[in-house]
Amino acid sequence: MVNSKKLLKSNASIKRAGKQVLASQPVSSELHPLLSELHSFFTQHLTADESSLASSPVSKLLLALSGGLDSSVLLHLLVSLKPILRFELHALHVHHGLSPNADAWAALCMEQCQSLDVPIRVVQVNVDQSSKLGIEAEARQMRYQALFDERLSIQADFIVTAHHQDDQAETFILQLMRGAGVKGLSSMAEVDRIRSLIRPLLRVSRQALYDYAIQNELQWCDDESNDNTQYERNFVRHDVMPILQARYPSVKSVISRTASHLAEANALLNTLAEIDAQTLVENDSVCLQGLSQLSNSRAKNLLRWWFAQHYLSMPTSDHLAEMLQQLLNAKPDAELSIKIQHYTLRRYQQRAYLSIEQINEPFDLVWNGENELIVPNGGKLIFRQVEGSGLALKFGMTRLRITNRSGGERFKPDVLRPTRTLKHLLQAANIPPWQRDHLPLIYWQDTLACVPGVGVAHELRASKNELGLDITWQALGT
Repeated sequence: MVNSKKLLKSNASIKRAGKQVLASQPVSSELHPLLSELHSFFTQHLTADESSLASSPVSKLLLALSGGLDSSVLLHLLVSLKPILRFELHALHVHHGLSPNADAWAALCMEQCQSLDVPIRVVQVNVDQSSKLGIEAEARQMRYQALFDERLSIQADFIVTAHHQDDQAETFILQLMRGAGVKGLSSMAEVDRIRSLIRPLLRVSRQALYDYAIQNELQWCDDESNDNTQYERNFVRHDVMPILQARYPSVKSVISRTASHLAEANALLNTLAEIDAQTLVENDSVCLQGLSQLSNSRAKNLLRWWFAQHYLSMPTSDHLAEMLQQLLNAKPDAELSIKIQHYTLRRYQQRAYLSIEQINEPFDLVWNGENELIVPNGGKLIFRQVEGSGLALKFGMTRLRITNRSGGERFKPDVLRPTRTLKHLLQAANIPPWQRDHLPLIYWQDTLACVPGVGVAHELRASKNELGLDITWQALGT
């Protein structure tokens, strides 16, 4: 049975999960310190650069809403701040289907958002309960994948989660027991700019959130699995933290402060990785010759940063060391294929790539002037007008046919070189073999006009001072 917490001040029981009465008007920022804390967070972290909430008239936030205490309070707080900070708020509830009460939680989230006039989407996912990651980690990965997909579809500036100080302390202890390094022990960042994710409640205790919910007569649901101490986090929460807190009453705030120090150290490591990436990472691949010139720890730091760009969980120290060894020491013609969650780490022509396995199916599309076009086989084509290169617009490039390779195509991008097979040109352009079959070809009328990454048919190329259409292909996973 869903534990619908007693939101009304009378502590009267709720007969059916999902029924609620939210305060029609969220409290004023003058009446509760949590609102001031949240306002300070946004002012401090998100108004100093081009990614800030103040950088555009209306910015978009996407709230991860579970229906639990933490996210229900954060929903209420954010609605209160909307008139002040002028952002647009959306919510996403991920329906895992792991609990018999999952439908009731989804219904509660929809009612909460309807009461507060917040657009919400409920996404149902299938969690692989036999995953080697474990149910907790697999569900978390599916949840974040849904959030990132939704953020892109609504073009939100940030995903907002309701992790708080107690969560941070538990995460630190879990990472410590796993032998994590600086990045792991820094736990959860308040602002994760790589993933466009913010956690504004990390300095707020769960007790403060509970007090706010009671004061404002909110309703929420508890996941019954939260009491199962067979799960690592629940064991730390129910069995470990009470012992530590009995001896060290301020342990949660102390751990939170330590995590902040480590987060600063991790930020410096990220800065170092970004410096290395400027010369070693191109087209989302890593130069292995340059990687071999770095110290072992610096090379691993760059790989961790690169994996983070793809939202991958960090591999263990031993696994990372093995990856680096294989990347740098395998024979030049050896095929490398290492699974990292839903990606495969590969090596080609002294460069490292992360690829996503995909089925190659025939497709035939028509481009009618869009800025971007999603390709069925994965990835997308990006179109932009430039001067002096690309397909010459003077020929009337308003409608193009896009299809995949059928074999035997011939192409001449260079007027000074003979027409060659596309297979030869793709090899010469160092396009990895696993990408070639998925490469979209662009035809104008019956002429192969453009092959992304290879070039434009010489007779259709824009001359100097002429307007042209530049077409680039972003492969799946890049």
